[in-house]
Amino acid sequence: MAGGVTVIIPAHDEEAGLPATLESVLGQTVPPEQIIVVDDASRDRTGEVARGYGVTVLRPPENLGSKARAQNHALPHCSGELVLAVDADTVLARDYIERIVPAFDDPEVVVAAGNVQTRFARTVWERGRSVEYLFGFHWHRPIQQRANSPMVCSGCCSVFRRQVLVDFGGFPERTIVEDMDFTWSQQIAGRRARYVGDAVAWAADPETLLYMRKQVWRWMAGFCQNVRLHTGQLMRRKPMLAVWVLLAILEILTAPLWWSAPFVLTLGLGRPALPTALWWLGAELVFTLPPLVYAARRRRLPLGRVLLNIPCVYPAKVVNLLYAWKAVVVELVLVPLRLSRGLTVYEKGRGPVLA
Repeated sequence: MAGGVTVIIPAHDEEAGLPATLESVLGQTVPPEQIIVVDDASRDRTGEVARGYGVTVLRPPENLGSKARAQNHALPHCSGELVLAVDADTVLARDYIERIVPAFDDPEVVVAAGNVQTRFARTVWERGRSVEYLFGFHWHRPIQQRANSPMVCSGCCSVFRRQVLVDFGGFPERTIVEDMDFTWSQQIAGRRARYVGDAVAWAADPETLLYMRKQVWRWMAGFCQNVRLHTGQLMRRKPMLAVWVLLAILEILTAPLWWSAPFVLTLGLGRPALPTALWWLGAELVFTLPPLVYAARRRRLPLGRVLLNIPCVYPAKVVNLLYAWKAVVVELVLVPLRLSRGLTVYEKGRGPVLA
């Protein structure tokens, strides 16, 4: 089994949510060798709270401006062979480290992450995100893992081989989503990324439309930044991963056709409204329900609660689609034409966690 684990927790104004994260890290069945909290020039008691748990606290002289920069501030202080990056709003299952570390028994594996689920399901946006996570982490991720080409190792709970990370220059700062950038870069270089479905983490997701917009814009812009940066090399060196990327872009481009189909058929072609709506809804459920039923059973969640959350996923899908198209236009059209700098400012996708 691989050597010790250093946990890095970047934290900016996280005094309310940080205790749950630290307690989950300290309560691991396989304890980490070292825990470092980067108090990124917080204006609240983040550093004081962290020191109360007896962990190492680093505070840069000024706010570093992004999660990757905060993580890189801690990297020279890490002693473990592996580095586990945990967001300050994420809670790990007690056996997270125990389940994910064996992935590194394969010397070709340099990054791995587990199954991310939502911590809260209080608002429409959180409930919609819970459906997206259940679907994605029990359908897309296992397929990608079987094909040895995970699309991304989630940055809220990824484990890295420290020396490879150091040799790479640290957590990538050239795009707005360091997790996807590193995952693609390492697979292009011939190394392996792993999805470990039995290692579970719970993340706090956007609870309002304002924060949902910020997070989705960052995710979509970052995805397109990586498409611009890596697609040529992906097609030459990691074609299966390139297939997932191209399918994702195709889905973005064709989604308006699917969403507008009931209106086109009803208003444009004169088809009966009710049968058309039922046909569209039936097609949606045929593709959505089986993975969700499986995911609910796998996670031991009440199926009724999962099914009741399905309508909440559609407002989230609208936000996803709008910002995906914005990202395509800005990052894949305007930036190459030097008409825009693209997204360069990192904004958190949620307010303070008040668990």
